Amino acid sequence: MSETLTPPRERLDRGEGTGLGRPWLVIVLNDDHNTFQGVAAALSAVIPGVSYDDGMRLANRIDASGQAVVWSGLREQAELYWEQLGERGLTMAPLEQG
Repeated sequence: MSETLTPPRERLDRGEGTGLGRPWLVIVLNDDHNTFQGVAAALSAVIPGVSYDDGMRLANRIDASGQAVVWSGLREQAELYWEQLGERGLTMAPLEQG
């Protein structure tokens, strides 16, 4: 049985006139210098609601598909998580809107 992990998401009100728009995506790329354990530790330390086990599942997804969205939400928070994960040595894709 395959298990699907959905990264934590910040709820956005998409009603008319809110100005929030689409969420920003924090995407981690596969690389040759981070271990699964290192990726899991970084994700669990930076992204609220991501446990070490969740981080390991995301690391597996990153390895298998080359990248994974690890968080989505408001731009300011996405920028913070993107910067913190990069500082921990993860290879990050540029921020983009989903």
